[in-house]
Amino acid sequence: MNSRHPRKLLPSRLITDSGVDHVRLAYHYLDSGDVDGYLSLLDEDARPEAPALGCRHDIDRIVASGDCVVAIGRVSPQQVDFVDVFTLSDEGMLRSRRRYAAPGAAAR
Repeated sequence: MNSRHPRKLLPSRLITDSGVDHVRLAYHYLDSGDVDGYLSLLDEDARPEAPALGCRHDIDRIVASGDCVVAIGRVSPQQVDFVDVFTLSDEGMLRSRRRYAAPGAAAR
C-alpha cells in the first residue's frame, strides 16, 4: 500500500445491509410524518436538510455497495422521478444524501 494514498477499507456487508434498512426506514418515516424516527437514522455528524413531509416515496430499486446506497423512485403528489445517493457512516447510519430529480419525467 502506498502511504501517500492509503486505501479506504470498505465497510462489511453487515454495515451495508444495515444502511439499506436505514434508507428504507427513512422513506417510511418521512412518508408517515415521523421526523424523530427519521432523525434517529442519521449519523451524529450529518447535517440534514428539512425533511419533505406530506409526500409519498415509491421506491423502484435500491442498490448498495460499500458505504453507498442508491434509491431510485418517484415522489408523489409532485410526480417527480428521483435518484437519492446516500453515504453511510462506519456504523451504517445515514451520513449524507444527494438527490437528483427529473420533474415531470413520471408523466411521460
